Amino acid sequence: MLQILKTVEENGLVKLEQTDQIVEGAWINLIKPSVEEMEKVANTLKVPIDFIRDALDEEERARIETEDGFTLIMIDIPILSVEEHSGLYSTIPMAIIIGDSNIITVCLRENNIINDFSSSKVKAFYTYKKTRFLFQILHKNATYYLQYLRRIDKKSSKIEKELHRSMKNKELIQLLDLEKSLVYFSTSLRSNESILEKIMRLKPIKMYPEDEDLLEDVIIENRQAIEMANIYSGILSGTMDAFASIISNNLNIVMKFLASITIVLSVPTMMASFFGMNVLVPMENNPHAFLIIFIISFVFSGILGWIMFKKNLF
Repeated sequence: MLQILKTVEENGLVKLEQTDQIVEGAWINLIKPSVEEMEKVANTLKVPIDFIRDALDEEERARIETEDGFTLIMIDIPILSVEEHSGLYSTIPMAIIIGDSNIITVCLRENNIINDFSSSKVKAFYTYKKTRFLFQILHKNATYYLQYLRRIDKKSSKIEKELHRSMKNKELIQLLDLEKSLVYFSTSLRSNESILEKIMRLKPIKMYPEDEDLLEDVIIENRQAIEMANIYSGILSGTMDAFASIISNNLNIVMKFLASITIVLSVPTMMASFFGMNVLVPMENNPHAFLIIFIISFVFSGILGWIMFKKNLF
């Protein structure tokens, strides 16, 4: 999908319009582009086509690269995972390419970060202010990391409550999915941090004082997200270990209870076996033999059960 968007000011109002032609100051947004769309953008703006292709590789690492007057900033963004048991959330690369007159974003999937800008949900957003637009994207990215981390924390708390009254593995598998999400987030956030620090240190693009202030805010938000991810990961790991032990202990308690019941029931079974043999046995001619044997079995089972109860075996 290829979108060409441009900020237009009319009667003092600023709005975002979609156009068909790539013009100066426009934002070119590519979401899982076709070969024809990539070639159109590359040929029109003379941008290296590898800059566009790299963002379509899910394993592409975060980095900064400059070539032919274009600066590529590759970052990792958070998304909802679509694969079963791969984690509640995952991360994918997104390329932000800055040229002399245009900014290009390339991503493999639709995401909330780009959608917020394309639907004009972000205030003070101008497509021709490329540096500020870049830092606004980075700030929005860090904000979504924090938002998803809070959701993970709430989800883990809900699963913990379910674990208190459950002995199944379903909840532990859900916690494992959340832990995977935190691992993805921690790795991607650290990669993004190195990119942000490199931008602050090397200044590969022209920056104004207000842009530097915004970049500092982005770095602070990103570091906060890293700390939250590490804290939640540690808590979740400890919780999984604790509840795995609890489930194992609950199973041992059930097995101990069943073993105790089996021992108590073995007394009447054993007595019935003795009196059921085809040999001479006491009270074989007594008309009340069954009742007497039943009472004796019941008494012995009761005494054995009381002893085991006293020893906390039930």
